Amino acid sequence: MDAEELRDYCLSLLGTHEEFPFGRDTSAFKVAGKIFALSRLAEDPLRISLKCDPALAEELREAHAAVMPGYHLNKRHWNTVIIDGSLSDEMISDMVEDSYDLIVSKLPQVHRRALGWNSGP
Repeated sequence: MDAEELRDYCLSLLGTHEEFPFGRDTSAFKVAGKIFALSRLAEDPLRISLKCDPALAEELREAHAAVMPGYHLNKRHWNTVIIDGSLSDEMISDMVEDSYDLIVSKLPQVHRRALGWNSGP
């Protein structure tokens, strides 16, 4: 996954937009005003910081060298993922979607409905 594919995937999630609150080099992907992903898309190697369930965050860090505690973020709830080819595009997409879902799940019901988000069967 390259920077353009990563950006396109983040923006494909319903209600997502990109802002630059930390300077023009850092993309913040938000849904309903809440950040679910941060990335310096021009950086090499490409990295993305994602919200994560604390228990899963620890498991991912232990299992993958490319997953580390969130850089300049709450390390209990955020991981920074190095996109260096060691993780599949599918796994990266899943982590992005999980981050998005964590944020959307905490939104008021009216916002979740407006996004057409369904947390279960």
